[in-house]
Amino acid sequence: MKNTIHSVSLAALALLIALAAVPAQAQQLCSAASNPVSFGLYDPQSSSNLDNTGNITVTCQATASLLIAYTVKLSAGSSGAYAQRKMLSGANSLNYQAYRDAAHTSVWGDGSSSTSFVSDGYLLQVLTPVSRSYTVYGRVPGSQNVKAGSYLDTLTVLITY
Repeated sequence: MKNTIHSVSLAALALLIALAAVPAQAQQLCSAASNPVSFGLYDPQSSSNLDNTGNITVTCQATASLLIAYTVKLSAGSSGAYAQRKMLSGANSLNYQAYRDAAHTSVWGDGSSSTSFVSDGYLLQVLTPVSRSYTVYGRVPGSQNVKAGSYLDTLTVLITY
């Protein structure tokens, strides 16, 4: 849930002082940026997995000191299923997965279908942005019989705070 603040211009200092005793909601703002996982060249004759990483950086700030909590979730991508994500090249597909851990055991998703997501929080100081970076561990399984081409998928990052 996102907190918002409504502001009203006050002409009289006396009115401003009277309103100062009323607690206001602090405005907080979070945004995300990412460096994509780029797998490079895939050899369909190799049985080895092709691994690489990317990251998601979440930056938050607020108009008052407060404890912020948020989650970072990823969509299933073009396949529509977390069980096996797919990069596409025209009508052809290449299976891959996005994980939260270097051991490639925790599929990064939205909490459904046995996936997990990032849940984090910290204390924000007044108007001081705080950034946290989270690594995305990507893996393309080996031995996939695919045609040559440029394969691509897009995952949507959802930040809830």
